[in-house]
Amino acid sequence: MTYSNIVCSTYRKSSEPGFHAINPATGETLTGSFNTASLQDADDALKGAELAFQEYKNLNKDIKAAFLRAIADEISQLGEDLLSRAAQESGLPVGRLQGEMGRTIGQLRMFATLVEEGSWVNAIIDVALPDRKPLPRADIRRMLVPLGPVVVFGASNFPLAFSVAGGDTASALAAGCPVVVKAHPAHLGTSALVGSAILKAIETTGVPKGVFSLLYDDSYEIGTHLVKHPKTKAVAFTGSFKGGNALIQLSHQREVPIPVFAEMGSINPIVLLPEALQKRHQTLAAQCASSIILGAGQFCTNPGLLLAIKSPSLDLFKADLAAAIVETPSATMLTPGICENYNNLSKAVLHTNGITLIAESTVVNQELQSQSVARIATVSAATFLMNKGLQQEIFGPYSLIVVAEDAAELTAVVESLEGQLTATIMSEKNELEDYSELINKLSDKTGRMLLNGVPTGVEVCAAMQHGGPYPSTNDSRFTSVGSTAVYRFVRPMAWQDWEDHLLPDALKAQNPLGIYRLMDLNWTKQ
Repeated sequence: MTYSNIVCSTYRKSSEPGFHAINPATGETLTGSFNTASLQDADDALKGAELAFQEYKNLNKDIKAAFLRAIADEISQLGEDLLSRAAQESGLPVGRLQGEMGRTIGQLRMFATLVEEGSWVNAIIDVALPDRKPLPRADIRRMLVPLGPVVVFGASNFPLAFSVAGGDTASALAAGCPVVVKAHPAHLGTSALVGSAILKAIETTGVPKGVFSLLYDDSYEIGTHLVKHPKTKAVAFTGSFKGGNALIQLSHQREVPIPVFAEMGSINPIVLLPEALQKRHQTLAAQCASSIILGAGQFCTNPGLLLAIKSPSLDLFKADLAAAIVETPSATMLTPGICENYNNLSKAVLHTNGITLIAESTVVNQELQSQSVARIATVSAATFLMNKGLQQEIFGPYSLIVVAEDAAELTAVVESLEGQLTATIMSEKNELEDYSELINKLSDKTGRMLLNGVPTGVEVCAAMQHGGPYPSTNDSRFTSVGSTAVYRFVRPMAWQDWEDHLLPDALKAQNPLGIYRLMDLNWTKQ
């Protein structure tokens, strides 16, 4: 493991003071004093990225695909070394990290396949119509082109899948954009190891060295500088509402605006319809409990809100849920700061008028540092509707049950919700039609609607939408998970009346790339 920053695929020591990662489970300071990046490092990284962009954006798609696959292969070779360090830095169990490592490798290969096939550029061709009356039509050909250097911020809750070579980096590289990664300060060694894998892939495939840089900083200075830097063309972030909004505000201070794609969390409501509760309250309680406590509740899709109509079946559900939560062992949270924030918020909300605690974990390991205690509270819908603060995300194993008097009040609660990453309906088939208005209103609030499932667990595939109305994300038109995440880092460009040999291959008459293109409103490879 090398503790220096990576500037344009080259290790560079810094004269700035170093800092260390901490094991959140033990409080132990981990091996390695990581060099704090300087402003000059950031400037050089973006200067090199801009130069590399001129070559990288025009590289043959097969070379880009080979590069992404090489990164996946190199990460796979890190094996136990990477898993061990990630577990030490995050407090996450190795089993969970094995799954995350597989997801990271899988999405890199998914983007490689996307790039290799090539049709994702959405080539559209309207050939010239010189004899059209009353006016002729020019030859116009349009496709998506990359934006330029992208700044990626590593996420706290996914040290692999949303970090140095995670979905943001993979989709930006697939789009043809160089990447400058600001490592999360909690995952220094993990970031360094993955960074070394990317360097090997660059060496193997011969892509421009400026395509990748990795910078360390435990303050806001470098991140601020990167966002405001004139050579930065887009920013990707996964984290808190506060952090995402800060980056958005920084982007507004630039002379030239750029897109910031911020995934800022969500409370992911689950609506429990009456007949579903009546028929399977015990099963629903087990499903909800497992989702609430999964990973110590440290998922952006954690169900922080359960909505239902008052009934004896709901009372049984609450008793079943409470019993499961009481028996939940405490778990290490990602950082001491996240743990402190969770405990402060989940305890403070209990002092709100009308809030009642119905369950709290009693299985506590006194030897663990930064440990979670799962909590479930309840409130009437009337009180919830009067207190907007109850929609605040509490990042951790916490959920609030909102009890409505009737279907109309339940619909009013749904209508009051802010934007969400996910929303779930637990229902019997025959009652869906009776709640069509509620479901219709709920669909306006979210990016992904689930039926009789739990929101934790995000499949990496072409159809996935991981992004929703504000404040879950700042741009609900895009996703940060799945192959269509690539569209965040491109823009449309048209060529008019250009000779065929001067056009990009994707737009040439003979279709040398063999991709699907839209011609006369039909997708064809001809």
